[in-house]
Amino acid sequence: MKAIWNGEVLAESDETVVVENNHYFPPASLRRQFFKDSATTTVCSWKGTASYYDIEVNGKTNKDAAWLYPAPKSAAANIAGHVAFWKGVEVEA
Repeated sequence: MKAIWNGEVLAESDETVVVENNHYFPPASLRRQFFKDSATTTVCSWKGTASYYDIEVNGKTNKDAAWLYPAPKSAAANIAGHVAFWKGVEVEA
């Protein structure tokens, strides 16, 4: 699987974990130069607290376009630290 935005591959992995139709990419698959920490957090009743990244590619920013659960609840332990995407980031095989 690949996550692509603004012409750049943000993450690539054959070992994503699918939860609620989202592919969660393992931490080692990220191209970190495109990820900037965001102060945004949200709470899911069964996964826990999500943290977000802004994606920056070629001078453009996609705010809060990636998220992860750094310390998820036990029901979502399999996606701890894995990153998923939205807001126009294309995830394809």
